[in-house]
Amino acid sequence: MRLIRIALTFLFLVGFNTGFSQDYKVHSHNDYKQNVPFWKAFGAEVQSIEVDVFYVDDKLMVGHELNEVEQDKTLERLYLYPLKEAIALKMVSGKPIQLMVDVKTDAYKTLDAIVTSIKEYPTIINNENIKIIISGNRPAIEEYVNYPDYIYFDYQSLEPIEDAKTLDKIAMVSLSFKNYSEWNGKGRLTADDYNMVTAVIDKAHKLKKPFRFWATPDSKSAWKAFANMGVDFINTDMPNECVQYVSSLKERVAQNTIFSKVYRPTFESDGANRTPKNIILMIGDGNGITQISSAVLANNGELSLTQLKSVGFIKTQSADDFTTDSAGAGSAIATGQKTNNRAVGTDVTGLAIPNLTEILSGKGFNTGVITTDEITGATPSSFFAHRTDRGMVSEIASDLNTSKLKLFISRPTSTVKNIQEYGFNMKLDIAAIGTSKEEKVGAWFADIKLESLEGHVEQLSIATKNGLSFLNNKKKSFFLMTEGAKIDSYSHENDITGVINESISFDKAITEALKFADADKNTLVIITADHETGGLTIPQGNMLKHEIEADFTTHDHTGVMVPIFAYGPMSQEFQGIYDNNEIFHKIIKILDL
Repeated sequence: MRLIRIALTFLFLVGFNTGFSQDYKVHSHNDYKQNVPFWKAFGAEVQSIEVDVFYVDDKLMVGHELNEVEQDKTLERLYLYPLKEAIALKMVSGKPIQLMVDVKTDAYKTLDAIVTSIKEYPTIINNENIKIIISGNRPAIEEYVNYPDYIYFDYQSLEPIEDAKTLDKIAMVSLSFKNYSEWNGKGRLTADDYNMVTAVIDKAHKLKKPFRFWATPDSKSAWKAFANMGVDFINTDMPNECVQYVSSLKERVAQNTIFSKVYRPTFESDGANRTPKNIILMIGDGNGITQISSAVLANNGELSLTQLKSVGFIKTQSADDFTTDSAGAGSAIATGQKTNNRAVGTDVTGLAIPNLTEILSGKGFNTGVITTDEITGATPSSFFAHRTDRGMVSEIASDLNTSKLKLFISRPTSTVKNIQEYGFNMKLDIAAIGTSKEEKVGAWFADIKLESLEGHVEQLSIATKNGLSFLNNKKKSFFLMTEGAKIDSYSHENDITGVINESISFDKAITEALKFADADKNTLVIITADHETGGLTIPQGNMLKHEIEADFTTHDHTGVMVPIFAYGPMSQEFQGIYDNNEIFHKIIKILDL
């Protein structure tokens, strides 16, 4: 399974293009105000650290205002000596970093004192990865060339510099953001401000030097805006948070290139007050409202799923935990009883509970399970197995032998042995299932082909279409559970690319179910999730570019409610807010069993 995951990750990276090819740098503004100056920013791996310096009583004192300086807080003690130690510990090797000294007192006297002080640190001077940059009060620009090679300057103008030697002494260009915008870092820049700010950045870049704004808003929205606009050094008073955010943009921002063609249902049978003949239950594992939203917004603003009108919300808590796992949630849906996490088709005491496939088989229904997980996975096995722990995969596999299923399609698994002895006629081609006349059939999803992301995304819809044909050809009522399992897997990994691709794959399967329901006119389709995974939010994006920015809060499940959708006869019964085990009881009720 690990190799499959690696292959899918590769495919999804091909399917998505990130808008962030540049490695953005972070500037720790007023670093001396951190609870641990220098080391906190250095440990966060910022590329630039700023310190304000006053030359007082022959000492280079650190502070924001003259009345704030403290006797022991000197440039040497807080910055030069720690930088020397970092070099000695080989922490600077291959890691460019600049120390910006913002001079608050007389430019010439203070800079002379800085040069004298730095001379005592030859390992700093001679390290090619380190730059000392003078900002604030500086000598006249034509005098920059008079200072040692290891002293550079911060240029605070957009005027071109004609002299090449002077230009060589310029390390970066810095300007006050407030001169161009009053934006507070929430929402977005106004169009006028955006045009003005980007014009400034473009002009600064013509000097062929990295650019920084100071006096900036300090928020995720601001950091991303500056990154998008091409600011080279992101100014922040929160170095840890900013580095973590900016450095992860490549992984959290993606542009979708794989789409689900939206199917618009006829609604002829939707909400009809009659007992449906067939039930299609579709479970997106981990598919919370934000996972759905990310797929919607990456898919031109709609999915086949979002065409539906009967919508509700499900509470997912298990019997023994606030946050359910897939076994507890799957069992609640399949049996109508909330049970403990890890339990598969058993109650809180460990006793087996009849599930939907067993109950409906006894009423003349044919039943099937399709999943992009292994058939012994927690969700699919909840519909045929009875074990006290989901880890009992061999025992769960053996329950397939005594199950009431007429159909299963899943990922290949080594735990299911001698499957033909269970009575399933295994098909090498899923498409062959649709025309099969055998009593019981099964199939494994094909191995992944690295060159075909589109082929992978289509697999669940192909399986759903053929599974429905197989069951429908038997001319009896049927119940089919179809699971899009890997939305959960990629949410666990905080991989928004995988989440969206799997959600689109799931929507393609939903399309097939809705098409069947419209053609049959007597089939109820129910679509929900077992739980949400990852605590996903989508703070920003760009619908025109199919771009989504994700921000996950956990690698685990969460306790939030998940949506439920229904289409077909009696779909209105699934509106409202209720516990997940009520899905079972609503199905039993509308079938009048």
